[in-house]
Amino acid sequence: MGGPRRRMATTIAIIFLSLGLFFLLVAAIGMVRLPDVFARAHAVGLTDTMGAFFMLFGLAIYEGFSLNMLKILVVFSLLYLLNPVVTHATIRAALRAGVKPWMKGPS
Repeated sequence: MGGPRRRMATTIAIIFLSLGLFFLLVAAIGMVRLPDVFARAHAVGLTDTMGAFFMLFGLAIYEGFSLNMLKILVVFSLLYLLNPVVTHATIRAALRAGVKPWMKGPS
């Protein structure tokens, strides 16, 4: 079955997976509640990255030292390199397309 080490690793993995799920849920709420692409990108840029970080870290702990852990760490590295680039490209494309940032009207 598994000794105390395996149970401890599983518990830690569950904690990290739960944290990741929380951050991804916050990102989804931000996508629904915020008014324009600029505010949404701001909210999702960080929370999505943190959610993916915790989820991948939890999966890596759960897998232990194996080839799967190496694959998870490669995905993790690519995510951290590409997520800021994709967010920047999205905002730049919106600006070039003429999308104006949302402004609060007079109350």
